[in-house]
Amino acid sequence: MTRRIWVLTTFLLHRLFFSLTGVIFVIIALVYWAVLFPPQQGTPDLENYFLIVGAFGAGMTFLVALSIASRANEAANYPLVVRLPSRVEFLTAVLLSTIVGAGLLQLLVAALALFRGPTELWPRIMEIPPVWLATNILAAVLAMHASDFVTAGWSRVYVFGLLAFLLLGQSSSTTLAPWLAMRLNNLSANFVQQGWYDIANFINKAVSWLNIGGGEKLADAMGFLFWPFRAINEAVLAGSFDANQALAPAVMLLYATILFMLAADLFANKDLDFIE
Repeated sequence: MTRRIWVLTTFLLHRLFFSLTGVIFVIIALVYWAVLFPPQQGTPDLENYFLIVGAFGAGMTFLVALSIASRANEAANYPLVVRLPSRVEFLTAVLLSTIVGAGLLQLLVAALALFRGPTELWPRIMEIPPVWLATNILAAVLAMHASDFVTAGWSRVYVFGLLAFLLLGQSSSTTLAPWLAMRLNNLSANFVQQGWYDIANFINKAVSWLNIGGGEKLADAMGFLFWPFRAINEAVLAGSFDANQALAPAVMLLYATILFMLAADLFANKDLDFIE
């Protein structure tokens, strides 16, 4: 199985980098370096190096994943898929080729940015790979869910709709809590009219909770999913990771594992309809 996955990974990487799309990705990497890490100015700040190269890796991983997934979704790959004992092997090859391809582009930018780069990099060099790798893997899996290669029906709408709901709910908690309390209050009044007093009393308690500081707790609950990103950003700016912040990459890998298992289930059970 490992050999089959590696052969497929090499095949997909070859198709990516020996194409116009691969050349464009390399140009984007060089332009990103030239604009955000100008050689004449240098990069004295480790925090900028850490976060800006990390952001490039996540964004490039998303784009590379979409490109490789679109190539894997071509009808020419039918002979490969039907010969595999499991479709998940092909999906795994898409993920690995994405991580390797985007990782090479990120390393290119990271290496170029070391020219007149941050002097305090080497004492903290071991903090960088776990964060960058975890972020890239999560971005790759999210991109796979956004592609036609993995999506089945409305699956990507559900995944990204839930993420958008949590993100917007976290940022607009001051207006969300009163709106939700008003809707629950109306619902409680309807239950009272129907004579369902126990349910109405339970809803009234929820309304009271929302009106008395519940909005902040609701925002914290909705924003918990995004804690690893905040923890990493705070740790990088503070100059060190504490015990809790050091777990952030592992939590991101847990998210990626769950999303990959969902992608594998969708891909393994859907009717394949590759494009010509």
